[in-house]
Amino acid sequence: MTYDIILFDLDDTLFDFTKAEQHAFSEVFRAHGLLANLTQYEKSYENISSALWQALEQGDITLTKLGSERFRRLFAQHDLDLDAVAFNEAYLTYLGKQTELVEGAERVIHALAHKRLAIITNGYTDVQTARIANSPFSDAFEQLIISEAIGFQKPHAGIFDAAFTQLHITEKANVLLVGDSLTSDIRGGHNYGIATCWFNPYEKENHTSFTPTYEVRKLEDVLEIVG
Repeated sequence: MTYDIILFDLDDTLFDFTKAEQHAFSEVFRAHGLLANLTQYEKSYENISSALWQALEQGDITLTKLGSERFRRLFAQHDLDLDAVAFNEAYLTYLGKQTELVEGAERVIHALAHKRLAIITNGYTDVQTARIANSPFSDAFEQLIISEAIGFQKPHAGIFDAAFTQLHITEKANVLLVGDSLTSDIRGGHNYGIATCWFNPYEKENHTSFTPTYEVRKLEDVLEIVG
């Protein structure tokens, strides 16, 4: 099977979000003179943020609320007297400057230059557009489908409707979605009726009720699938 249109997730598929988040987190706490207990803050934040992003996927919180809420909970847990809204805005500014790539990402995107490529990502519009603009493939994508701008996040069908509309797609069989998240990317693509490729470099087990069309350990293996 060959695919003419490839929809790529962004974080932890093309961009190394773990490194980006760590750098932005360190920078914003450094700016506030709070590096002494950074490791403790990071551990707490990881648990808080993970729970909130899962809530976002389930529609239980908005992206706008998530941004400040993660820091409000963190500050409450560690008894820090800081403005969560302003702190989140500063954090997002630092995050938008992070462009660390997943291994093989640049090669894959350049090798697929003859295909129609688009980004479909959950996240903040200003952050995601800034990161892509400063990356080696700033001009590689026909459209950037970003949840904040659309009003729906993966796995909701609304973000896929927007992608199909903006890309003028009429045939689902021509589309492949590549992403690292089973619960947002693969679930969303599966429910929408398009082929999915699970990027699984750490060999996680699939405990969900849905199976990706393809599974790869290295991003470069997508090239063999696309044809």
